[in-house]
Amino acid sequence: MAKNITNPTEDYSKWYQDVIREAELADSAPVRGCMIIRPYGYAIWENIQASLDRRFKETGHSNAYFPLFIPESFIQKEAEHVEGFAPELAVVTQAGGKTLDEPLVVRPTSETIINHMFSKWINSYRDLPMLLNQWANVVRWEMRPRAFLRTTEFLWQEGHTAHADEKEAREETERMLRVYEDFAVTDMAMPVIPGRKTEREKFAGAVDSYTIEAMMGNGWALQSGTSHYLGTNFAKAFNTLYLDSSNQQQFVHQTSWGVSTRLVGGLIMVHGDEHGLRLPPRLAPIQVVIVPIARDDEARVRVMEAASKIAEELRDLDVRVELDTREGMSPGFKFNHWEVRGVPLRLELGPRDLDEGHVMVSPRNKPGRDGKFTLSLDSLTERIPALLDEIQKEMFNEALAKRESRTMDITSIDQLKQALTDAPGFYRVWWDGDSEDEVRLQSETKVTVRCIPWDQPGGTGKCIVTGRETARMVILARAY
Repeated sequence: MAKNITNPTEDYSKWYQDVIREAELADSAPVRGCMIIRPYGYAIWENIQASLDRRFKETGHSNAYFPLFIPESFIQKEAEHVEGFAPELAVVTQAGGKTLDEPLVVRPTSETIINHMFSKWINSYRDLPMLLNQWANVVRWEMRPRAFLRTTEFLWQEGHTAHADEKEAREETERMLRVYEDFAVTDMAMPVIPGRKTEREKFAGAVDSYTIEAMMGNGWALQSGTSHYLGTNFAKAFNTLYLDSSNQQQFVHQTSWGVSTRLVGGLIMVHGDEHGLRLPPRLAPIQVVIVPIARDDEARVRVMEAASKIAEELRDLDVRVELDTREGMSPGFKFNHWEVRGVPLRLELGPRDLDEGHVMVSPRNKPGRDGKFTLSLDSLTERIPALLDEIQKEMFNEALAKRESRTMDITSIDQLKQALTDAPGFYRVWWDGDSEDEVRLQSETKVTVRCIPWDQPGGTGKCIVTGRETARMVILARAY
């Protein structure tokens, strides 16, 4: 176990904070509830951004930017929206030494300001669909902050689209959730369950909300991406109309969807271990670190020349490589430094390795001596990219196996309470309850309905709360 990192089995919350500190991902800000994202943490976010941004553009979306400040009257136009966000709003009442004529809300989300512009930009069916995304920061006043997972200010992307009819808008809603699912599985190596939110858990102002839910290392759930079908709720509030092909005015149907920097927290908690971070190669800022080892100047020159050559050859293959040339530090210190930061592959190169024509390889997903092996120097350009792909797959399979081992079928409240005591996880239950039943269940057990999975088992069973026969199964879990 890494020095200064708590064992996650002893205190998971402290372990999480220790990893963030020791891996230099983020630090506390002077304002309570805010965080400062350090360069290594931001580099992870940049890789998340790049991967998602490519997917958005491949599905026809364009990036735009909308103001941070929103007139308070805009927020109040959609009743469910203002009610849902009221406790979290930060409001500016003074600026430039004067009291503002109208208070300004610091952006909690952009449905209202974007609809204001949609009503100007959309006139005809020829203007549809309008497919926009923005990368931005948002502010939601957080009473129980936790780095990356819940902060007063955080970074995210929010997609906003307008369509001619419900069918097309619903297709967009589901398409974008599938984009998130593909990103989570393919790049984050994080298995997720896609499904619909219940009425109680849906986004304020939406007709239907969809989510991907991931299991963290302690068995809790993390909502890792959401996509919402907004219907015509915001269109009616902002009079967003278009002339259809029959020259009749119609309200547009809309969607919104987003993920945030909480995905960095998800990476930590899905893959991290007692030694620190473990990053999947596709998102790791540094995929391979080379640690040269030499005891004298003559050997150092020889080893550094070979290490530099390896680094350049790998960079030519678009592998993200760091050559650790720091002096005055022992190899053991460097090994620990990169292990805590979760670099997928470490190459150790010394004079004896050169004489024998190989390099020592240490995969981060298999720490310790048992995971080490040698590779021929001549095979590195072929084997290293393949090894990174193997690590990516192994990390996904490991996370999936952990989730499956902690997923249970539950048939009663007493069984649920016992399972929560034994080992928190995902609980599949038959469900025919309403919002009041959800509130009662949460107050008794602290679990929430995470989603109604798209992949339903078929058949029927008795609702865990009402006892009524139902064909709907849901996932219950404790959640961040």
